[in-house]
Amino acid sequence: MDRPSARYTGAMRILAIDMGTGTQDILLFDPARPVENNEKLILPSATEIAARRIRRATAERRPVVLTGTVAGGGPCSWALEDHLKAGYAAFATPEAAQTVDDDPAQVEALGVRIVSEDEAARLDGDRVRLQDLDLQAIATALAAFEVPARVDGIALGCLDHGAAPPGISDRVFRFEHLRRTVERRNDLLAFATLPADLPEYLTRARAMVASAGNEAAVAFMDTGPAAALGALHDERVAVEPEAAVVNLGNMHLLGFHLRGRRIASLFEHHTGAVDAGQIVRFVAGLCDGSLTNEEVFSSHGHGAFHADRSLVRGVPGVIAATGPQRGKVAGTVLRPYFAAPFGDVMASGCFGLVRAFAEVYPEAREAIDHRLGALPA
Repeated sequence: MDRPSARYTGAMRILAIDMGTGTQDILLFDPARPVENNEKLILPSATEIAARRIRRATAERRPVVLTGTVAGGGPCSWALEDHLKAGYAAFATPEAAQTVDDDPAQVEALGVRIVSEDEAARLDGDRVRLQDLDLQAIATALAAFEVPARVDGIALGCLDHGAAPPGISDRVFRFEHLRRTVERRNDLLAFATLPADLPEYLTRARAMVASAGNEAAVAFMDTGPAAALGALHDERVAVEPEAAVVNLGNMHLLGFHLRGRRIASLFEHHTGAVDAGQIVRFVAGLCDGSLTNEEVFSSHGHGAFHADRSLVRGVPGVIAATGPQRGKVAGTVLRPYFAAPFGDVMASGCFGLVRAFAEVYPEAREAIDHRLGALPA
């Protein structure tokens, strides 16, 4: 990927990459062109790609050697467990092993042998590189359609539980990060950050931005708030003074009660751990302020937080659903509106990431506002 400058210089081609569990959603944003004409790709996520490679090794009865860096787990971890249960060997370098668990002892307890980089290079086995961001692969895909790969900025998003201290639930640790961010500044854009400002404990996020190199202007935003921010660009959602936005990702479910960009309440859960009835109850409690942290956490979710109920002036004008699993709430009493910013139901996160770029590089704001429209406060 040709990336001309580490500092934003006023030029404008932003590559937004929203890395989820099932897909990575990619937008090459250029405000000189209509948004609908910008290139977009919906591709398998990095963890899904790694899972397919591990399963191929299992089918071929080959050992696997995991290298690379800490990345999203889920599918690749499940494929690794199946590989080990089938009786085949697995090795991992120390950094790659963090994808499975932050505690090396837990990784080894699964049956994975942790080895040095040098030892990994000498092992006989199928190498699977773990890495959330592969700019070269994206450049290759774009080149196949004669799309120039030059960009002036990169906006990245993923969900990071964070490296929780021993004995602390990663669900609690993750939700406390969300809570602290909102308490410091109640604004969806508070989740936008420069790479240098990412907390040390957000190991996955830091690894992802490191993969972008140091030649590009890079911004990062947590994928859940990015999806909610992107949904505000939908024409119907944009005109409502209050809205509930529920992002149903392939693994995580994050709901916000918003007044503009300000957060009255939020909750986070695991999409696969709840049925439609539970989601209806959680969203109703989100909107009327009755949802408790214990109710969410005890059902294997992350938590709930009522940040500022003084923002609420009535029932939200719209309950907007976004994300690949939004169909779980179709036909429910929520009567959800499927947000489609600029006509694309899968690009909410990408538009939120473009806004994140403008937040941390104010020089880009005028051009982005000109094409996407001004955001509500």
